Amino acid sequence: MFFNEKRIGYSETKDIKVIMPNSPQSKKQKMTDKLSKYIITVFGASGDLSKKKTFPAIFGLFKQGEISKDECKIVGYARSKMNDEELRDRLKPFLLKQVSKESNGEKIVDEFLSNVTYVQGPYDTDEGYQKLGEAYKEIEKSLNKGSPVNKLHYLALPPSVFGSVCEKIKNNIYVNEDDAKTKIIVEKPFGHDLESSRQLQKELAPLFTEDELYRIDHYLGKEMVKNLLILRFGNILFNSAWNKENIQNIQITFKEPFGTEGRGGYFNDIGIIRDVMQNHLLQVLTLLTMERPVTFDSEAVRDEKVKVLKAIAPIDHDDIIIGQYGKSEDGSKPSYLDDETVPEGSKCITFAAMNFQIRNERWDGVPIVMKAGKALDVGKVEIRIQFKPVASGMFSQIPNNELVIRIQPDEAVYLKCNMKTPGLSTTTKITDLNLTYADRYEDFWIPQAYEALIRDALIGDHSNFVRDDELDVSWALFTPLLDYLEGENAPEPTIYAYGSRGPVELNEYMHKHNYKYMHGDIYQWPVTRPDSE
Repeated sequence: MFFNEKRIGYSETKDIKVIMPNSPQSKKQKMTDKLSKYIITVFGASGDLSKKKTFPAIFGLFKQGEISKDECKIVGYARSKMNDEELRDRLKPFLLKQVSKESNGEKIVDEFLSNVTYVQGPYDTDEGYQKLGEAYKEIEKSLNKGSPVNKLHYLALPPSVFGSVCEKIKNNIYVNEDDAKTKIIVEKPFGHDLESSRQLQKELAPLFTEDELYRIDHYLGKEMVKNLLILRFGNILFNSAWNKENIQNIQITFKEPFGTEGRGGYFNDIGIIRDVMQNHLLQVLTLLTMERPVTFDSEAVRDEKVKVLKAIAPIDHDDIIIGQYGKSEDGSKPSYLDDETVPEGSKCITFAAMNFQIRNERWDGVPIVMKAGKALDVGKVEIRIQFKPVASGMFSQIPNNELVIRIQPDEAVYLKCNMKTPGLSTTTKITDLNLTYADRYEDFWIPQAYEALIRDALIGDHSNFVRDDELDVSWALFTPLLDYLEGENAPEPTIYAYGSRGPVELNEYMHKHNYKYMHGDIYQWPVTRPDSE
């Protein structure tokens, strides 16, 4: 979501919370694009993803006034035998969590749920889809005097059924008229490797065009990820320094403080690389390193992402760290292999660090290290861009500047700078220029990732969705590495303690790739404090 300058006012008070919406009637920032009339159908309506993510995201848009009962109707479709009220009862507890602090929260939830209906049917025969088509006709009588409206089909389903479900949609309920289009949202994973990804694309391509398909990677809907283009190209300070002449090292880090917690059997077939690196973190990498698009047009943005992906050198199999978590040092937390759902002797990777080299004029020679792991010391996703040191001479061992973009939790951007120590001293001290969203944007509505992406699909904005050629290049980059790590002679992962920072060789690896720690081998933030502390 991009802020409209005309909607932002500046206070001259001494309070640090200086940016606020102008409107005295509402403290919520509103998006301006007008939505057409829609029927949103959630396939897999009885599943966990629908209850925990999809329906709550649609409800979030409803609560903020981005969709209304008069212009948008919601349909759930699944094999489970239930009626409208039973679906609403299943969804209600998850929606109430979003309004727990609002006095009229339950009333808003009930109003939304009254707009939700249910159709039961199989996924692999025409019967259910014909039944769904009849339901659409009834809805369109009240929504648009019987004329067809746009259809957004959200497939909250396993990828193995995407092809058959899309075929049934195309044959039974597809619409493509001037004022009524069909759109399909498919969830990741988009394949298991290059071959399976291409097979999935072969199934979908004959049925729907790229304009009709929306491959959702929810990281592209996160506020700080969507902010990367503005931060980079909207500020000459950063844009002019965003290159190999000024940047020493880039880190993209994903950390979870918990293990598989009984889901090891599922995770064992995926591993940390497929789970977050080939998709979520690679998307962040492309936005960090792509060239400036000509416009914010979705195809211009995605063109530049593909270009930088094609410039990435093959991943060096000898320049990676792989790990699997063991017991915690005090023995209170189990190892990955202690999970009863995990196959005995599994070599599944729960931690990985790898270096990316982009062979183009802007980035050649800059280490870009991607790290991801489970059962680590903290939970966070962040980007660290460390700049080169200042020229030697008057300064000795002065720390490098570092721009940190925290994607989650508690969105923030802060720049580590060198300043004079307050008082009579002439020594320098690290401090930070800090934009923490919770402090600065307290009164703004910042949509959740799924909310933002569903709305993008409704208005036809593909910028934050994955294109077919982008998917192909990304799998071509990672599949050789995965084949090496999962082959007959697969290397053994290093065992690291549950609750640690990862494998013990991580610090040495980061030093090797030009990252300079400012406080020994740990991170500290906020960084401004008297030395006596």
